Amino acid sequence: MSKPPTNRFSREVRSRAVRMVLDQQAEHRWPWAAINSIAGEIGCTGETLRSWVRQAERDQGLRGGSTTEDSAKLKALERENRELRQANEILRKASAYFAQAELDRPFKR
Repeated sequence: MSKPPTNRFSREVRSRAVRMVLDQQAEHRWPWAAINSIAGEIGCTGETLRSWVRQAERDQGLRGGSTTEDSAKLKALERENRELRQANEILRKASAYFAQAELDRPFKR
């Protein structure tokens, strides 16, 4: 089982870094140059900042893919589905237990 990712950077730092990259892209020949420049300033890897920029672009509708909101909704629905499956399994086992107990009971006339 893998470790859950840690959020070393606050949401504010992430959004500020993304804004800085988007603002400075015109000053650099390649987008990767702007990303690496900002990543060095805030202390993260270029790949990390690139993923933040790509997610921001998806959230703004500039790039195809799943938005942060869609991902959160999907995660919540998957959790609800898992909980409902567990509840159904518990009810199925309880029903079988009580049905067996009813069969084991002596017949009353």
